[in-house]
Order: sequence, then structure tokens, then C-alpha cells
Amino acid sequence: MAARRAGLSPVLIRAWEQRYSAVSPNRSATKRRLYSEAEITRLSLLKQVTDAGHSIGQVARLPDEQLRELLAQRTAPEQNTKLLAPRESTEAWLNESLVAVRELDAFRFDQALKSASSVLGIQGVLVRIIAPLAETIGEWWRDGKITAAHEHFGTALMRDFLGDLRKPFAGAERSPTLIVATPAGQLHEMGALMAGALAANLGWRVTQLGASLPAAEIASAARQQNARAVALSIVYPEDDPSLPAELHSLRDLLPSETKIIAGGRAAKAYRETLNQISATSVEDLAQLGIALDQVRAGDPAR
Repeated sequence: MAARRAGLSPVLIRAWEQRYSAVSPNRSATKRRLYSEAEITRLSLLKQVTDAGHSIGQVARLPDEQLRELLAQRTAPEQNTKLLAPRESTEAWLNESLVAVRELDAFRFDQALKSASSVLGIQGVLVRIIAPLAETIGEWWRDGKITAAHEHFGTALMRDFLGDLRKPFAGAERSPTLIVATPAGQLHEMGALMAGALAANLGWRVTQLGASLPAAEIASAARQQNARAVALSIVYPEDDPSLPAELHSLRDLLPSETKIIAGGRAAKAYRETLNQISATSVEDLAQLGIALDQVRAGDPAR
């Protein structure tokens, strides 16, 4: 009921509540969330403000009156472009990055991503720029619109940019550790790099292992680091007959309390195996963030 009235999905409301303390609903005797009229109104305001381009991280704890003031700015003659990131701006940064890849212009690419991150924040630039950029570059390469050199160029620049994003968020010594890798046979690591950057931004200590690692190597690193979870990026291929056995082997070699989270364009093709090993499947970076929050809180992320 609250989700429908606010125009949001239940998953997103829970993410805003758990990660940003946007609302604090009461609980029923059966632990169901009970949203007051004021909280439903607040969720509706937050939806409108984020639809206008603000990052939820910037506005989640603002009072309702301030949220209304931000909405009023949309009709003001001069909008604050440092706070607002309308769809047009997002598309412009994405297009500028793609043009830079076509022209092999590293400086232009870097400037576009830095400009986007200054407005959208780290999570915003990951979800709204880097993820669709990586997908588009891959599609262009597969369709013959760009060469392998262009694809490698764009991938290398994104890898460097994601590495820079992670530096300020190395994670405190007592933060939970996340192992990020792609299993054996999975050669594309961009999804894993994005997952690592997101996790670091959420306060995890991230150990990035790279592409195409056997289950035994991933499990060994997880045990050595006493990792709370292992995140797997499964992008290509979708029909590797060896991967199900690798996934089962990983589950057997990991401590029972170590969670496995898997995502990526090809992950759906292995959903049956992922279910069998009790892995958490995520479809995008937003769901990955929710799953990581649930693991950190000790809740079953399923």
C-alpha cells in the first residue's frame, strides 16, 4: 500500500530505509513495516526529488520543507546544476564518453566522467553512466560498430577511473571483507570492477581478484581474508558447460557462513545452479547494494 501510494517499489523503499535512514517506520507484532501518512508523504517527496536528478544520498535526511524547496527550484529561472542532474545531462555525459571512445580521446573521456561524478556522486555515476557505458561499448564491439582496439581502450579507461573511485573508500580495518572475481571461463571483468567500486563506496574492504579464476583460488582468498561474502560477475559466455561445476565447487570450498552473490548479463542462464548453491542473484548495481547491506546486517540476502 505504501509503495503504491508513494510510487516506489518495496525493494527501493527498503534500500532507502536501510542504507540512508530516509524513513523509520514502526513494526507490527509480525515485523511488518507500518508507514504513517507523514512517512508516505515523505517517500513521495523523495521520489519526486530523485526523479528530478538529485542523488538519494544527498537528500535522504533533509527535512520535508527542504525537499519541497528543491522541487520548487525546477521551475526557477536559474537551477542549481551542481545539485540537479536531469536526464538530459546524464545522456550528455554518456554520449560524450562514447564519442571519446570512438575518437580514442582519453582526456575527453576522463573529463566527462569527472564532470558526471561531481554531480551524481560515486553511486550515481556507477549506475547511470559507467554501467550503461560498459554495456553499450560491448554491444558496439559485438555489432562491428567499433574495433577491438576501441573496446580495449574504453575498458582500460573505465578500469582506471573505477580504481580512482575506490581509493578514498579503502574500508576500515574492522570493515567486512568482500572478495570480487569472475569464475573460471568468464573473461570480462568490467562488471566485477563496478561491483568492487560500489562495495568500497558502501564501506566494505574489497579484494579484487580479476577475471577467470578457478573456484579453489577464489575460496582460498576468501578464507585467507576471512571474507563475509564473495561477489561473482558472470557476463559471458551464457552456455559454459563447465561453470555449474565450478560454482558447486566454490560453495563446497567456502566456509558455510560466507555468502555468495552473483550478477551480470549471463547470470540468469545459470540461475538454477545459483539457486542450488544458495547464492543471492542480483540484476543490477542497485540490487547488489541492497544484498551487501543485508549481508552486513546479518539478514538472509535472498
